[in-house]
Amino acid sequence: MSAVQLTPKDLKSDQEVRWCPGCGDYAILNATQAALAEIGVPREKMTIISGIGCSSRFPYYMGCYGFHGIHGRAAAIATGTKTANPDLSVWVVTGDGDAMSIGGNHLIHTMRRNVDLKILMFNNQIYGLTKGQYSPTSPAGLKTKTSPFGSVDLPFNPINLALGSGATFVARTVDTNPKHIKSTLLAAAAHKGVAFVEIWQNCVIFNDGAWKDWSTKDARAERTIDLQPGQPLVYGKDNEKGLRISGGEVEVVAAADADVWDPTTAAPLAYVMAYLDEREDLPHALGIFRQHDKPTYDAAVKEQVDALTAKKGKGDLKKLIYTKDAWQVG
Repeated sequence: MSAVQLTPKDLKSDQEVRWCPGCGDYAILNATQAALAEIGVPREKMTIISGIGCSSRFPYYMGCYGFHGIHGRAAAIATGTKTANPDLSVWVVTGDGDAMSIGGNHLIHTMRRNVDLKILMFNNQIYGLTKGQYSPTSPAGLKTKTSPFGSVDLPFNPINLALGSGATFVARTVDTNPKHIKSTLLAAAAHKGVAFVEIWQNCVIFNDGAWKDWSTKDARAERTIDLQPGQPLVYGKDNEKGLRISGGEVEVVAAADADVWDPTTAAPLAYVMAYLDEREDLPHALGIFRQHDKPTYDAAVKEQVDALTAKKGKGDLKKLIYTKDAWQVG
């Protein structure tokens, strides 16, 4: 398949985009359309699959094939889609409630199997479409419709979950930085295997300002650090500060003494970066936490099917159904 050149406009559908005014999903949609226009894949070879939630409106707004699934099952539907159609570029769009609650088991095993999917999980730390219940990523103490006195649940760290499930590409970006979203999605698209991208996303109605201490333009320089392959771990208004990892511990150093980030090295370093979220004295990490290669599930299935077909010939569905174990009623 030869590469094609699209524009973001080519990936806009004829449907009116309908989210709440100010929702972070608008920026994510625009950045996604810009990124997918550059990956060299024709629209008829792209598929967007979603579950249930505000983010799951995505297939309607993309000028390519799409499937709006049921709650929590987007990863399972996408696994079947990719396995049956290996030449498709398959993208899953889901939310923290859809993916990490009812869809948690499907998500874990999709990442474990290393299906060649790109999973975009919008994390607003709330159930938005169903009107403001606390979600698996809501911080302890958050007052919501279902936790009026504050949630007593301890939240998931999505990055740690992805790393622990064996995802071969794990990254994080934020809705207030469309350029960063685009570059992250381009890196995910180029990866062969499952790519899990957490996107911090603001819900202006039910959890406004969830990420404001780290996501606003003024705060990002001091409160986040961008994990870019081959680049030093520096941050600050003038990139004057850096991070160094020693014995599993992270310390702040001068930029000149900062470590250079390599997401292809041992997984424990990626976990260290994920645990920055728990340190008030350190910045939160964006960018690529982990990236490595291993065989994909869909390619292994195709190889097995091709080998059996070459050995035994094409199967006969009617013979498969009407075996000695089948019977007719009536």
